Parts: sequence; structure tokens; C-alpha cells
Amino acid sequence: MSTVPAPPALRRPPGPAGTGTFLREFLRDPVRTASALPSSRALARAVTAPVPETGDPVVVELGPGTGAFTDVIAERLGGRGHRLAVELNPRLAASLRERHPGLDVAVADAMDLPALLAERGLGGADVIVSGLPWAAYPLREPWLTDVVAGALHPDGAFTQFGYTLTRSLPPARRLRARLAGAFEEVVHGRAVTANMPPAFVLTARRPRAVRG
Repeated sequence: MSTVPAPPALRRPPGPAGTGTFLREFLRDPVRTASALPSSRALARAVTAPVPETGDPVVVELGPGTGAFTDVIAERLGGRGHRLAVELNPRLAASLRERHPGLDVAVADAMDLPALLAERGLGGADVIVSGLPWAAYPLREPWLTDVVAGALHPDGAFTQFGYTLTRSLPPARRLRARLAGAFEEVVHGRAVTANMPPAFVLTARRPRAVRG
């Protein structure tokens, strides 16, 4: 007995890589992956809120992982602008390329962002979204927060999410202090309780560092 395929209108595009992929990478390197579960759609919307819905912005994603934020960024841009994903894990980078053929994926460290932008002839980013775990931020200068601030346009925005259960731990306090040193404004968003575990978003604007 043959099966009748679903009408095109009823088919859904492939979603982000499942929890199995995320769990495997978490077990391989829990410091860089930080969670055994991918971020929720609710958290993705909060993290990507500064991505403009008009114009041709340069949007950079640091540590995109399985692509939970990448999906929402693609939806908001609708083919506009330039999307650059900087992913250190080559397995996750390969998955992103397969799921997002139009995405510019660089297998590199987030500290290489200025060079990556320069190689592409991009003067700077309008929005930088970070999925990096706080514990993965370098403990020595140059601070990644300064690198990010220097890669942003003066009116750009940087977002970084964190888990509410860890916001009082030393890595969280250290990151907030460095963000305050690199940006004139850092806003702590409301808890996203629909995420597991509950999370929140820090949004930094008006970078102090001079791009060069």
C-alpha cells in the first residue's frame, strides 16, 4: 500500500538539531557546551530581539551550537543582510552549513571576530548574539567583551544569555563587570521561564572600545 505525501503547505521545515546532538557535544566538552539541552524558542526570541527587521544588517552569532538562535535570526532577516556564524566545534559547524545553506559559517574562535569581519570586507557588526557559556570566556586579556565591543558599530547591540541559577557565580559576576567596562549600557532582561533551565538575557549597547 503506497503512502500519499503530505501537501507542501503542511510540511514543516527541519527544526534545529535535536537534544541528542546537543547532549553528545555536552559530554565531549561540558565547559564549551554548558548545557545538555538546546535553547528554547522563547529564549531565542529574547536573545535575537535587537536584530532589525529592515535594512541589510551584519549579524554575527558566536557559538551558535545546534542553531536555535540561528533559525530565529534567519526568520527575522528574511534573506537580508549578512549572517556570520562563528563556531569552534567543526561538527556543529558542518550541521549549521547543511541546515542553513546561505549562512556564512566560520570554524574559528570568537576572539578571531575582528579578523573574520575584515576578511569579508565588513566594517563591523550591527548585532552580535552570543550563545557562548560564560565559563568559556577567556580569563586573560584581551577580554572577549572588549573584542566584541570593538567589532560593533557605535549604535550596535550585543546580547548574551545566562541561566538564572548561575547568575551569582564568579563567571557570571566577572562577565557582568567586563561588560560594564566595555559598554556604556548593560540591561538585565526578565527571566525566560519557558526555557529549561530558566534563563535571562543581557543586552549591551554603546560600546566604549574603538574599532580599529
